[in-house]
Amino acid sequence: MIAVVDYERGNLRSVQKALECVGAQAVVTRDPKLIAHAGKVVLPGVGAFADCMENLKRFHLIAPIVEFLSSGRPFLGICLGLQLLFTESEEFGVSQGLNVIPGRVVRFPRGLKVPHMGWNTLEVWRSDCPLLQGVEEESYFYFVHSYYVVPYDLSVVATSTTYGVEYASMVWKDNIFATQFHPEKSQRLGLKILKNFACL
Repeated sequence: MIAVVDYERGNLRSVQKALECVGAQAVVTRDPKLIAHAGKVVLPGVGAFADCMENLKRFHLIAPIVEFLSSGRPFLGICLGLQLLFTESEEFGVSQGLNVIPGRVVRFPRGLKVPHMGWNTLEVWRSDCPLLQGVEEESYFYFVHSYYVVPYDLSVVATSTTYGVEYASMVWKDNIFATQFHPEKSQRLGLKILKNFACL
């Protein structure tokens, strides 16, 4: 069973429906015990970084998420769910994240239209990443974001994307996978990534 974390942020139902579309059993939940003991966990997210961290605290979800991350079971962060894994974000002042992956979340440079919204391509850095099997170089995925992650260790970068600057659009560290793009909105190839995740 895949637990989709409900902390009142993100396209929860669309993520759940996309997972069900590829044959996975998915449940939207904020039950800490269910999240801690799920077979897989997806952390989606839309909104401001600090507000989302506050909601995770308010619903007592930080401890079960951290427990799950250290368990070795597959985890997928989507959009803000990627950014929350990092040490800190500069959005509306410095806010602390889960610090699972060392690095920062920074705003696109001035002069670029934000949010970065629409279809853009991936440059594959880690072709051995299980979620990228069947995904070709320069494939298009759907993005909506004004901030991007800067990992301190570039070995975790699975793909990059260019929008004014080249940035990490997908990371992979052991059992932890996370995308800046929205696979649930990325049609056939997005479903392919979710299918690959569900089959881990």
